[in-house]
Amino acid sequence: MIRLYIDADSLPVRHRSIVLKRIVGKDFSAWFVADRSLGDVEKAIAEDKAVRRRAFRDTLTREEARRIGSEIHMVVVPSGANSADDKIVEIAEAPALAITHDIPLSERLIDKGITVIDDRGHEYSKENIRVRMSERDNNALLREMGIFTDKSKRFDERTIREFASAFDKAITALERSCGTP
Repeated sequence: MIRLYIDADSLPVRHRSIVLKRIVGKDFSAWFVADRSLGDVEKAIAEDKAVRRRAFRDTLTREEARRIGSEIHMVVVPSGANSADDKIVEIAEAPALAITHDIPLSERLIDKGITVIDDRGHEYSKENIRVRMSERDNNALLREMGIFTDKSKRFDERTIREFASAFDKAITALERSCGTP
């Protein structure tokens, strides 16, 4: 079973929709971690349960079918700096894919052997994460000095397609490495 860990606090709804469409009823185990419950994730959990139960409709009793749950999980953590990040690191096991744009969290997950992509379709690795951390720290210093204001580019259709493509590519690679069809 393929494992996914999603830093859901900051992942846009359209991105979550891409992820949820790909995993509902499939052989994925996904943890969406946020400081609040997310309606789209809760709806996907109910849909995933129904799909999984339907697959056994003819072979199990109604009671047995009701015991089949979803492999999509909504983990709600207390509000606060790094609470979602700490929970993701605590529960994450390789091999897996994580989705976050948080650079320090990415570094912690890479150290655990987990593939990480961000919400813009960039994949982080041992080779590039140190550079990203350095850029992040330098930008923070410049902002503190009032020299630089970081303005993120808006999510346009191209950015969303790049995320979807990177997500599919990472999932395919993970499926191959785990021997999952």
